[in-house]
Amino acid sequence: MRIAVLALQGAFIEHEQMLQKLGAETFEVRKLRDWEQPKDALVLPGGESTVQMRLLKELGLFEPIRKAIADGLPVLGTCAGMILLSEGYLGTMHIRVRRNAYGRQLGSFHTTDSVEGIGVEVPMTFIRAPYIEKVTADDCAPIAKVDGHIVAARQGNQIATAFHPELDNDTRLHKLLVSLTS
Repeated sequence: MRIAVLALQGAFIEHEQMLQKLGAETFEVRKLRDWEQPKDALVLPGGESTVQMRLLKELGLFEPIRKAIADGLPVLGTCAGMILLSEGYLGTMHIRVRRNAYGRQLGSFHTTDSVEGIGVEVPMTFIRAPYIEKVTADDCAPIAKVDGHIVAARQGNQIATAFHPELDNDTRLHKLLVSLTS
């Protein structure tokens, strides 16, 4: 199994390391020719969503990535990656996101909570994190909440989290992504 990891900016190396622990082969997507390689899934990492979106468009990656996800390519979007999946960006996931909902860097925090389909005591590291203000269609479901805010959702083969699972040792969210490739 080969998993593409968007490597334009942000925390992509940690996702690669997590997926490699699970036996997946990873490759970095920086240019259109990288994207054109065979792949079974995609990770959209945290970072700066505005920068990532601008680069997706400048590098000609926006439409090919949007189309592949819309056509069913499994994807995990974390933090900025969740924003990229949302309405107003790639628009493949029926969610509206509030950017930087938890404030600046000083508003970063760590907690544990349950994630539907994953289990209990899932570690969640939030860094200038967004949250989902609204799920806008029935085919998308919240799968985790913290303090009443939706921090993870799933829509078919798309998983979005406001937190950074790649920064903890728990591999369950990455295992879910891998399971969607079969």
